[in-house]
Amino acid sequence: MVKNIRLVIAWLCRRSTIAALFLGLVILLTYIHIKTSIVEETPSTPQIGDFHWQKVDDRHPSTPQEKNIFVRQKKESLHFSTKEDVLDPLKIPYNILLGSLPPSSQTKYLSIGISSIKRNKENYLMDTIESVFKQLSPQEQDEMVLVVFLANFDSSVNIQIAKEISSKFQEHIDSHRLIVISCSKELYPSLEGLKRNFNDPEDRVKYRSKQNADYAFLANFCTVLSQYFLILEDDVYCSKNFLTSIKKHVSGLQGAWATITFSKLGYIGKLYHNEDLPKLARFLLMFYDEMPCDWLLEHFHQSKAQKEMIRFKPSLFQHMGSFSSFQDNPNKLKDDEFQEFYGETGDNPPAVLRTDITIYEENLPQKCYDGTGYFWGKTLIPGNYVLVIFSQSVQLQKVRIITGSEEHKADILQSGYAEIGWELVGENDQRTCKTFVSIGDFKEGKLEVNDLDKNIPNKVDCVNVKVKGSQSEWLLIGKIDVWIAHS
Repeated sequence: MVKNIRLVIAWLCRRSTIAALFLGLVILLTYIHIKTSIVEETPSTPQIGDFHWQKVDDRHPSTPQEKNIFVRQKKESLHFSTKEDVLDPLKIPYNILLGSLPPSSQTKYLSIGISSIKRNKENYLMDTIESVFKQLSPQEQDEMVLVVFLANFDSSVNIQIAKEISSKFQEHIDSHRLIVISCSKELYPSLEGLKRNFNDPEDRVKYRSKQNADYAFLANFCTVLSQYFLILEDDVYCSKNFLTSIKKHVSGLQGAWATITFSKLGYIGKLYHNEDLPKLARFLLMFYDEMPCDWLLEHFHQSKAQKEMIRFKPSLFQHMGSFSSFQDNPNKLKDDEFQEFYGETGDNPPAVLRTDITIYEENLPQKCYDGTGYFWGKTLIPGNYVLVIFSQSVQLQKVRIITGSEEHKADILQSGYAEIGWELVGENDQRTCKTFVSIGDFKEGKLEVNDLDKNIPNKVDCVNVKVKGSQSEWLLIGKIDVWIAHS
């Protein structure tokens, strides 16, 4: 710049007119101003890719170190959005092999996600899909959508399985109740050279890390489909009317929650808010190589301030397979709290339950009425009872009582009946009904009586389970359900 100024001065000296001097002075001042501005705007720091680095204003640094801090800024306008880039679903390209997304105006109550890979010995996917639809009523089916994620890296295997699904469940595909998807292998994080946490074999670390990514992709896809999202495995048998059971339990919860489980096995039966699925997907991908999926799911609900898992009993889903998807290892794990016959739940108005049967551990009679567990008692003798006392008199339409369980099939009421009563008498733990009338005997541990409102028009205050004979086996009552007559 100094050289250029000297040239301008020399030119002025060769001109003697005032006009020339004035014009030259204007040119000189303009030139100096332009060059000074360019120097001030030229970055003195290195440029990297699409970003340039700019020093933080160090005119008044709070610490000497701040003089060396650099802030990365885009050359162009910022395109980052917290909503789109963090909270919305990941922009993952999916292959939709079967079905199509339901219309946006038809957001379902429940989306069910199943991730599946082909096994060498036994495959249970078709049986699982059949169980999902078979165990739901037509009304329940209209409230759900099943998404099957075929996680085989060989696309030809996925296409073959999709064809088999199509041949058996085309009705549900056409009705937007069944969608089959896959993803390209290139979308997965690295599965080679992973850390061997917990000293697991390399092949198992690779298997479980891929599985975390599988469920992340599956959860991400289901975000916009429904209000709630349920995880199942591809070797599961479902309880009758499980969607109705889930709805009733969810509606009865108070306070915020992140995860509810409807099974005691792994990640079977885990329920989430769909609005949390983008976070869940990112969580599983972030820690995909650290630990198994069921462990990560525990950490997820804890990270959302839910300290303990919320568990629904009895279990609504049962593991049916005999071989694991990992190297076809034997796996005969069963949920001893599963009840296939759990079925549609009753109205179960507020009530208090008590019994004179010796209770085993914390298996109180109230649990089999509230749906939070089951009653388990021992040393039965004739005359023992389990009494339901309603808070207000009700007109009953139906009563159903189920004893025993899949794991404890012998712990049924072998000889007994149910009765209903009127006119409460007594106080506290002596409270009971003055008059009782039998409504039926237990058969093979079960009792179901319908149309009570037609035969007994009066409102009742009690339902009582009565033991008629001694038995060496314990008594497990899985569920007491009552339905109210609605005019």
